[in-house]
Amino acid sequence: MSIKESIKSQHHATLMMLRGAIEKCPNNLWVDSDYINPFWHIAYHVLFYTHFYLQPTQEDFIPWEKHRDDITSLEPSVKELEPYSKEELLEYLNLCLAQVESQVNAMNLEAESGFYWLPFNKLELQIYNIRHIQQHTGELCERLGAHGEIEVDWVGKK
Repeated sequence: MSIKESIKSQHHATLMMLRGAIEKCPNNLWVDSDYINPFWHIAYHVLFYTHFYLQPTQEDFIPWEKHRDDITSLEPSVKELEPYSKEELLEYLNLCLAQVESQVNAMNLEAESGFYWLPFNKLELQIYNIRHIQQHTGELCERLGAHGEIEVDWVGKK
């Protein structure tokens, strides 16, 4: 398996785990304001940055058609905002899966990251991106478990 195939496989695996967390999240937990960041907000944050860091550069990024600038970072001020629905975020997740295929195939893994604040190459950027997805997916899975023994299956590879 090539490096690009491995990168795509691990992106897919982490995104499929995120899909499981989104699908299994009870509606009341989806918007629960007892947490600093509601479930939906963390899920959107993950998908936004997944999509963003798959692009060649910041300037090449074309936001998802339902993107809202006010909620990309994990700031607690989103509690008053209208949440995305599960269906909307699953739609965005599908877009990210498609982006993994097209963008990784076209990527020069030895090129600079394309993001001035990330001083490493594209290969390391993709490892960084996968780690980011998995960190927050783990948080959401932990929240699901604490909410009622809800488990998300581990996905090892595509």
